[in-house]
Amino acid sequence: MMMKKETYCIKVNLPGGVVSAGDLYELLLIAENAGADAIRIGNRQQLFFCIDATNLEDMEMDMLRGGIDYEINTDEFPNIISSYVTDAIFNTESWIKEGVYKDIFDLFNFTPRLKINLVDRNQAFVPFFSGNFNFVTSQVSNYWYLYVRFPKTTDIYCWPTLIYSEDIPALSQTAENIILTNKALFYDRQNIDHQKFHELVTTSYDLVNQPISEPLKLPDFQLPYYEGLNRYMNNKYWLGIYRRNELFPISFMKDVCKLCLKNRIGQLYTTPWKSLLIKGIPDTDRKEWGDILNKYRINVRHASNELNWQLENLNTESLELKQQLVREFEAYDLRTYRLSFAIKMQPKTGLPGSIIIKKQKAEVFDIWHSHDFNPNSKEYIIYKEGVAKDDLGGYLIELCNHFYEILSDWNLSPPTSLIESQASQTQAETHYVYQCQNCLSIYDKTYGDGAGVAAGVDFETLTDYTCPTCESSKDNFIKIAQGVMSME
Repeated sequence: MMMKKETYCIKVNLPGGVVSAGDLYELLLIAENAGADAIRIGNRQQLFFCIDATNLEDMEMDMLRGGIDYEINTDEFPNIISSYVTDAIFNTESWIKEGVYKDIFDLFNFTPRLKINLVDRNQAFVPFFSGNFNFVTSQVSNYWYLYVRFPKTTDIYCWPTLIYSEDIPALSQTAENIILTNKALFYDRQNIDHQKFHELVTTSYDLVNQPISEPLKLPDFQLPYYEGLNRYMNNKYWLGIYRRNELFPISFMKDVCKLCLKNRIGQLYTTPWKSLLIKGIPDTDRKEWGDILNKYRINVRHASNELNWQLENLNTESLELKQQLVREFEAYDLRTYRLSFAIKMQPKTGLPGSIIIKKQKAEVFDIWHSHDFNPNSKEYIIYKEGVAKDDLGGYLIELCNHFYEILSDWNLSPPTSLIESQASQTQAETHYVYQCQNCLSIYDKTYGDGAGVAAGVDFETLTDYTCPTCESSKDNFIKIAQGVMSME
């Protein structure tokens, strides 16, 4: 009987989701020499490749000679993610540019153990609050909002002052050390003392303070189409590449790096959507890029309803379920604009999404959605519980259609921003919704009901009300507190 070979998964962080063509080429050679034939991009803009155990020792020697940090079958040190990839492509109105990103990255003289996000507020491509320390640009040049999401909780704390760019690395290290050395106070706890946390950080590190003059306002979520060869500034082009199976052949990636080096394109970018992006392609070089795509039969025009998914890294079950659901969406010709989906096979996976498919047990799932269908929200409502795998597609199609019905009621704009909503919830009483006991549909007065009830109408005032999904009477609804799901 043939023994199954033991394999190792190698993870390499790319701080900010950027890597030089030369450095990437060297890493590809090491992976290829170790027997890998493809690499993967992770949802925190990192790289993965898998090798047989027999090649591990040689690979480790090559990594040591190349001065490349890596992890084997672990994720103890999460990658720093950033919206650097969006600069000049998906947003052009911000003060943060290439030089500012690089200056901040260069000041990180430690390897973070908690997740750090550096995100421009004018874009919606990179998640805002999927990190533990979430720095978001303010309207003041070189100053950032900081939102701390304490590990293993949904507790988000808005730092009371703006943070200076050069303070970000040292502040992150100080705050991380305080959290990890005081887990009884700040790690996996229901009630966090924000004032105590602030005092410990500020007494340990002298910050350059700038008052917050106005609250953070986030853009509505509209995922840009991130594939293909596209024109942008100064008659240049950018190329986005997505892979349905998440695999980027090493031979293809080597040719990409060679062409970048030949044509003096210094950097490549990875995205949180597990895709690759190359900027700065001159019009004269378009044919060469087309030739590479032709050579490796790379398709760069997938349907939008396939591109707006967040999956756990290296998870075949998630990928297969996504592919099943996308096929159903395609058959239905489903519109998913302004929505995103996440599949959580593990109990605590930090994946943002407008709609979350969460595994309950084998072949059975729960469906959640954010209270305003904004993937940057941390407040989620149960839509359906205990859904069989084969029934997921139908319920998701129903929920998407419901979203567009309430979007019309919102006049194409959610009623409040994420931060305004969070602020009001901390000051108000517990928010209650009403759930049908027969089909588990939710009535929330924030949105009303897509079957004719306008937003803002109290459930108690409804007369002759029936469930829009199963037509059960109002008596079959029960009052429940709004659900909160940990996204860690």
